[in-house]
Amino acid sequence: MDKQMFVRILNSEMELATGCTEPGAVALTAAEAGAALRKAGGTRVEAVTVRASINIIKNAMSAGIPGTSYQGMDYAAAIGAVGGDPVHLLEVMNYVPREQIEEAAALVKAGKVKVEVAQVPQKLYVEVVVTADGHTGRAVVRDLHTNVVLVEQDGVATLDKQHTDPTAAGDSDVVTPEQIAEFLTVRSIWDYCTEELDPMHDPIDIIRSAVQVNTTISNEGLSKEYGLAIGRNLELNCRKGLMTSDLTTNAMVIASAGADARMAGAPVSVVANSGSGNQGITATMPVVATARWLDIDEEKMLRAVTLSNLIAIRIKAKFGRLSNLCGATVAATGAACGIAYLLGGGYHEVCCTIQNMVGNITGMVLTFLGGTWISLDLMPEAVRVVATFTPVYWLGEGLRAAVGDATGSAAEGVALAVDVLLLFAAAIFVTALVAGRMRATSDDAGGNAAAAVPR
Repeated sequence: MDKQMFVRILNSEMELATGCTEPGAVALTAAEAGAALRKAGGTRVEAVTVRASINIIKNAMSAGIPGTSYQGMDYAAAIGAVGGDPVHLLEVMNYVPREQIEEAAALVKAGKVKVEVAQVPQKLYVEVVVTADGHTGRAVVRDLHTNVVLVEQDGVATLDKQHTDPTAAGDSDVVTPEQIAEFLTVRSIWDYCTEELDPMHDPIDIIRSAVQVNTTISNEGLSKEYGLAIGRNLELNCRKGLMTSDLTTNAMVIASAGADARMAGAPVSVVANSGSGNQGITATMPVVATARWLDIDEEKMLRAVTLSNLIAIRIKAKFGRLSNLCGATVAATGAACGIAYLLGGGYHEVCCTIQNMVGNITGMVLTFLGGTWISLDLMPEAVRVVATFTPVYWLGEGLRAAVGDATGSAAEGVALAVDVLLLFAAAIFVTALVAGRMRATSDDAGGNAAAAVPR
């Protein structure tokens, strides 16, 4: 087993960041552009233009800027351009002096910072152009939050890696999603974490940092009112006796408190997973909270945290860093596996945990398509058509008919919904029966339930 590859993957996909990673990527890109501008002869920044992929804009537009009361990617871009040093990567805004932060804020308030949608195929793309004194600086970050592929001074490239494969270029720290997906399997992750890994001596410093740093931001979220203060209010409800203080609730409190602080712009770092601080918190803190609740020793806790983060990395490698699937569900799958291990589960139980999480996500998708979250009247025609093929839609139709007037049409609506739901139930039962027989046949041939889990 190539233990070094596991460490490379962890170091490649887990990193320190301050605040939301999308504004961090914008600030880093702007810092590169600002540095290029100053080398070209520009002095005081006059204007900033940001072009970003829609997924970057979606995640960054309302995120808090660490250490300030400001929100949004326009402030992140201005702060990075005016005073950012790109050497600090996703922590770049941590090191900008207060007077330069206020200078950047003045640019935003004067309308000198523009944000535009970049028409590019990449889901993660940030381009920043900074101008001053007739000079320009331009930088592009693409695919990864810290992957600077282009820097220009007055239109002349000083760095151009737009057509370069980072692994071919000899960057041993970079592991591509394709390499991750090929190397990691549930089986190999389990064997590494439970048998090959020596948590107390192997070079998994990023895992130790994740435990320490993410615990700090969770404590910060419990100490002050950040954002919606979900974690703090859950803890308050427990103290008031309105909620039970147990293992599950404690894990919820710890994880959500960290996310509260991070998204509200607390000036505290976080160890991110697959480019997301919230994923880093989610993949780490529920596992840490469980271990501490159960008084489990540090060695086993580190194994569980490593298992959780590697599972999350493996899944995310298939979906991409800024996919339409919420990263919290991916990280939560990893956390569930880590907790299952802490509770005494083996490889089979971890595989079943993944299957349960997939079932939960499927249920979420079906409830959305069925109009439970958002009225189908607001959805496109294609979505409304697809919705009619889901059981949740017919459940909703039956309930709406049931609470309507007691007329013949209402009764017919309830009857139709019940009939369709019975058909769904019969189809699911038959499918489960066939799948059960196939699995029994597989067991007889020497297989097991875990074999049903994909790579």
